[in-house]
This record gives sequence, C-alpha cells and structure tokens, in this order.
Amino acid sequence: MPRSREGSPFTGLGPVFMKEFADHLSSARMMVLMLFVIVFGAFPVATSLQTLRTVVDPNSFIFLRIFTLESEQVGISFTAALNFIIPLMAIGLGFDAVNSEFNRRTLSRVLSQPIYRDALLLGKFLGGLATLAVALVALWLIVLGAGLLLLGVPPRGVEVARGLSFLVVAIAYGGVWLAIAMLFSVIFRSTATSALCALGVWLFFFILWPQLAGALLISLAPSEIRSIDDYAAVQSMGLGLMRLSPGTLFSEAVLGLLSPETRTLGPMLPSQMRGAIMGAPLPFDQSVLLIWPQVTGLVAGMIVVFAAAYVIFQREEVRA
Repeated sequence: MPRSREGSPFTGLGPVFMKEFADHLSSARMMVLMLFVIVFGAFPVATSLQTLRTVVDPNSFIFLRIFTLESEQVGISFTAALNFIIPLMAIGLGFDAVNSEFNRRTLSRVLSQPIYRDALLLGKFLGGLATLAVALVALWLIVLGAGLLLLGVPPRGVEVARGLSFLVVAIAYGGVWLAIAMLFSVIFRSTATSALCALGVWLFFFILWPQLAGALLISLAPSEIRSIDDYAAVQSMGLGLMRLSPGTLFSEAVLGLLSPETRTLGPMLPSQMRGAIMGAPLPFDQSVLLIWPQVTGLVAGMIVVFAAAYVIFQREEVRA
C-alpha cells in the first residue's frame, strides 16, 4: 500500500528557491549571460538615444521610443533584441536544472530530506525565474538611467507605468522558455541533449514557424475573397496561427504597451483606422485590456509546459 504524504507538498520550497537563486546569481554562467544581454542590447539603445536627442516634443512618449525605435545604423530595436535574447537566457538558466542532479547522483540525497518533488521542481523554476527577473530589471534600469542622462528630461508617470508593464510581460515571456528548458531537463538525462532540444524549439518558432504559418494560411484560406469580412477573417486566421508562437505574443504585447497609438492588434476596422489617423494615444488602462489576451496566452503557456514537466518528473525513477 503506498504511503500517504505527510504535511504540505511544498515543504522545503523556500530553501530550494533560495539555494537556486543564490547559485544562479553567483555562477559564471550568469555573468556571461548578463554580459551578453547588456552588450547585445546596448547598440540599439545607444543609437536610439542619439536619434531621440533631437526630439523636442514633450508629448511624444520619448522614453517609450527608446525601447521601440529602430535606427538605420543597427536595423533592430531594443524590444526586438529582447525577443531574441530572453529565450536564450532562459534556456541557459534551465536546461540542466534537473538532469544535472541526476548526473551528479545528488537528487536522491535531496529527496531523502523532508522535501517533496513538488517543492523541488517549483523551487528550481521560481529560482530561475527570479534570476531572470533580476537581470531584466537591471537592464531596464540601465536603459532608463541612460535615457535620463542623455535626454535630460524625466519620464512621465504614464511612461513609467507602461515601462513597468512591459517589464512584467518580458518576465512572463522568459518564464515560458524557462519552463520549456526545464521540461527537456526532466525528459533527458543528458544536459547537451536537453539544451539542443530547447534551442531547437526556439529556432523552430523564431525562424520556421512564420513560414509554416504562411503556408498553412494559404492552404486553409478560401480561394476567393469577396468582401472586407472575408479579408478580415483570413487575416484573423493568419494571426491565430502566428500567435501559437510565444515570440508573436510578446511582440504584440510590447507593441500595445510601448506604442500608445496602437488601437488594435488584429485586422483594423474603418472606425479604428480613423482613430489611428487622428493619432490619439490609447489610455493606459485600455492598452492593458488590448494586450490582456497576449499576456494571458504567455502565462497559460508557461503553466501548461511546467505542468507537463511536473507530471513527467513525478513519474521519474530516482537512483542513488
């Protein structure tokens, strides 16, 4: 007869979280990842600030444009660079979270303590997510400080609110890829295999999925488009396919938050086109409602992938 567990399944969650968080922050891998993130993000920010120093309109959301402006010298915005580097950083933190314990034969020793697998896996995930959050907050503060120094004007309250919301979305986006990396860390005992699989999934969504989604849209769309409604339906189908990619959800959420003039993330209706032509910025609360499905999709994806890793980990056999 199987023994019933005593006490909360999350007993020991705090110590596991603190250990993982401290190990990540003090590791050489974290230093390399942070250097990579800062260097890779510095070029778009530097060129954006040089361009924005000539802007004199105080109502142009100048601080938000630091994140979204795509200069001619670099050809990529800061948010586009984050769309590329956040998955790599999350994968770097999570690809060996569990299988390294198997390989070092330390997992049985950990589980022999009053710590259940629930607390161990969740603590490792939260430790990696907290490390990722610290890195993104530090990068966000660096960008904000550079803007204060070089532009000479403080951000308005609505710009700070939109910037903080963007930070939350970026952390949720990183959480999706951290969960994916941990899923492969549970499935495969080899750290190299789990890293390659996680990178393969990232490359699939980053490079191949836009082409596959376009091909699927061509095969599923009607041969003749007779009205605006038919055109909008085809465009909505294409967006639905693209939104299966976490990168698309992140890009749309960033667009709705950091470009206040954005009034829709789908096919634009005539009334919305008139509002966009007028150039009236969307209030912050309405922008949050606009991107809420994208944020919900990121959080749901993170939970589903982590739940899959949890189910597999519960069934793993642990050897001393």
